[in-house]
Amino acid sequence: MKRIKKVLKLQLPAGAATPARPVGPALGAEGINLGQFINQFNQMTASQKGSILPVVVNVYEDRSFDIRIKTPVTSDLLKKAAGIEKGSGEPNRKKVGKISKEKIIEIAKIKMPDLNVDSLEAAKKIIEGTAKQMGIEIEN
Repeated sequence: MKRIKKVLKLQLPAGAATPARPVGPALGAEGINLGQFINQFNQMTASQKGSILPVVVNVYEDRSFDIRIKTPVTSDLLKKAAGIEKGSGEPNRKKVGKISKEKIIEIAKIKMPDLNVDSLEAAKKIIEGTAKQMGIEIEN
């Protein structure tokens, strides 16, 4: 079994990684073939274009690597569902969008594999909390 030299955590645009920041500096410093990484990542994520994806890259001592792609970032899913550009700077005072309970459940189902919960209800509460922090109102 290969020994892991380093574990890198990045957030990259699906299907659109480039050798620029954050990919180039992070992976280049570890001696990874950037072209190979970018091609592999972009092929793996082409179907999710437009999303920001958390990625875990295991770098091995022989400079090989493997890529584990997680579910899209919660805030990204919420922004798309609410149809907004960005969250509120003052979420308690200034609301920037609305989202239905059904959308919250939909997002919770998508995020379940990456959340440290064992029920959909618990996942829903986490998503609702993120929505409130972003200034998104939840409609009944």
